[in-house]
Amino acid sequence: MEGFINLLKPPGPTSHDAVERIRRLLGVKRVGHGGTLDPLAAGVLPVGLGRATRLLEYVQEDSKAYRAEVIFGLETATQDMAGEVINRNPLEKLDARELKSALSRFTGVQEQIPPMFSAVRYRGQRLYELARRGEEVPRGPRRVVIYRLELVKLWPGGPHPRAVLEVVCSKGTYVRTLCHDLGSFLGCGAALYFLLRCRTGPFTIDDAWTLEEIEAAMWQGRRDFLLPPAAGVRHLPEVVVKPEAVKVVLRGALVSPNGCRNCPPGLQEGDLVRLHREEGSLLAVARCMGKSSVAGFKPEKVFP
Repeated sequence: MEGFINLLKPPGPTSHDAVERIRRLLGVKRVGHGGTLDPLAAGVLPVGLGRATRLLEYVQEDSKAYRAEVIFGLETATQDMAGEVINRNPLEKLDARELKSALSRFTGVQEQIPPMFSAVRYRGQRLYELARRGEEVPRGPRRVVIYRLELVKLWPGGPHPRAVLEVVCSKGTYVRTLCHDLGSFLGCGAALYFLLRCRTGPFTIDDAWTLEEIEAAMWQGRRDFLLPPAAGVRHLPEVVVKPEAVKVVLRGALVSPNGCRNCPPGLQEGDLVRLHREEGSLLAVARCMGKSSVAGFKPEKVFP
């Protein structure tokens, strides 16, 4: 069994817990996920099975979309409500105009310092392992991009106003750190109250399956929850390989544009594409080695 499952992770279990349940339920050893969700969070968790796990890196590289509920006037050790409250600064009211102005400040390229309670490694150890021992170590800022940050709903009344934000961001963005930094900018402190991931790359919440739905489908002998490997890279431009050039791709050799059909215009050197056989199955993920009309495509991951 190979392909992708667009899993709707509930709040509570870790992403690893969810993957383990899929592994036991389907009896598949090779299982992985595309982008960790904290236990407090829910939403889209792409799960790769079999050879599709080789495509998870391309899923994780794409942007992600969230609905984040933020609580203002307090700070926690973990930057979300799973941690101990370490500072309180009650508010009478949070002004919507002031909040919207602050949101514009956090849109675009940002420098984020990863939280101590995160999976980032420091000298071979996860930061959360050090944090649980009461240790704090220096962390350098990381560049992230916030493509969209908009106010969806505001409950302005004190002592702890709350707001729901729409966030579209790049790989590596910590939404709870974004909430913490937003509270610091406003001077009142803030923490992530709840997080829902609505999209990861090409996977959206509208098409996600719960663990219970997957289990019920298995009992009924159905596998309509299983998507083909190509589903994980459908956000990449498609190039169809002619039958006479398929063996070239399978060898991992550079395939020229003459061996392809419908090469998308405007490709730049280094851009990723997905190569398909004429009947539609995924053949490889490849990188453009120059203008698509000149240099051709060099396979990175091949699917015989």
